[in-house]
Amino acid sequence: MNTKQLAIRAVPTNIISGFLGVGKTSAILQLLKHKPKGERWAVLVNEFGEIGVDGSLLEGQYTNAQGIFIREVPGGCMCCAAGLPMHIALNQLLAKAKPDRLLIEPTGLGHPKEVLKTLSAEHYQDVLSLHKTLTLVDARKLSDKRYTSHDTFNQQIAIADVVIGNKLDLYKEEERANLIAYVKQLGQTHAEVIFTQYGDIPLSALQGLTTNNPIPIHHHHHKTQTKPLVSELAIPACGFVKAMNEGEGFSSIGWRFSPKKIFNHKLLFSFLAGLRVERMKAVFITDAGVVGYNLTGDALTEIHLDDCLESKIEIISNDIDDKWELALMHCLQNPE
Repeated sequence: MNTKQLAIRAVPTNIISGFLGVGKTSAILQLLKHKPKGERWAVLVNEFGEIGVDGSLLEGQYTNAQGIFIREVPGGCMCCAAGLPMHIALNQLLAKAKPDRLLIEPTGLGHPKEVLKTLSAEHYQDVLSLHKTLTLVDARKLSDKRYTSHDTFNQQIAIADVVIGNKLDLYKEEERANLIAYVKQLGQTHAEVIFTQYGDIPLSALQGLTTNNPIPIHHHHHKTQTKPLVSELAIPACGFVKAMNEGEGFSSIGWRFSPKKIFNHKLLFSFLAGLRVERMKAVFITDAGVVGYNLTGDALTEIHLDDCLESKIEIISNDIDDKWELALMHCLQNPE
C-alpha cells in the first residue's frame, strides 16, 4: 500500500438506502448542494440495471472541480460476485477523491445488510468510519403488500439509524403515523424518523456513528460477474448496446447509444412520458441539448445537464415490452 493510500483513514461513510423510486438520487443531490465549502465528498452509486445511469445524472450536475467525485457500480447488488466490482470501484474512488465524506447509494433492490457487512470488513476498518445509515421510505407504500412483504424493503428499514419519510407533500394524514408505527415494529429501538419532501435531508442526519453491528447473515444467490461490465463495453457499429437483468421480482432493460446518435427531444419526451413502469432513468443527447430523465410512479422529471459522454436509458419493470427498442429508434434525429 502506498503513502497516498495510507493517508486515507476513518473517512465518515453513510449508506443512503431505500426502495425503487423513493428519491435516493434526489436526496444525494440535495446533500451535495449543502456540502461544506472546502470539503471533498465521494459518492459510490450502485444500480440494479446493467447500463448505469445514476452516475451520469450526478456527473452532469457536479464535477471534481467542485470537490465531488462519483463512481458507479451497475449490474445488481454491489456486494455480489465476492464484492469484487464494489471493492475495485471503492478503492479507486477513495484513492482519487481522498474524501472528507463518502456517500454510498446501494440499488433499491440491493441487500443493505450485505453492503454494511462488506464495509465493516477488516480491509476497510481503518479506512472507513461507518456513520449513520439513512433509509428513505415512501410511507404510501405501506398499504401495498408488494412492498411490506418484500424482504429488501423491510431490511432497509431494519438497519436504518434514520428513517426518512420522503415525499411528505403527497401523504394522507394517517400515512405519517403509519410509518412511525412500522419503524417502531420493525426498526432498531434507537431509530429516528424524520419527514421531508424532494429529498431535502439536513446534513445533521449524516452525523454520528452507526449503531449497526455487523452480524453473520445468509448469503443471497446472484449471478457471478464473469464477463466485462456492459457499461464498459465498446459500442459496436450498429450504434447501441442492449443489456438485461432480473432479480428480486423485477426485470431491467437498458441501452447505451453512441454519442453520434442524436435524439429528437419532442419525440423522446412523448415516449418516456407514456411509459408505465416501476422505474426509468436516462440521459440523452438531443437536438435540444443534453437532458436527464427520472420517472417514478408519481411523475416524469426532466433536467438539462452540462454534458454526458453518451446517451443511455435503464427501465425497471415487472414486464419487459419488446416494442420499447423500436420506439427509441423512432426517436432518433436521423435514424438509419
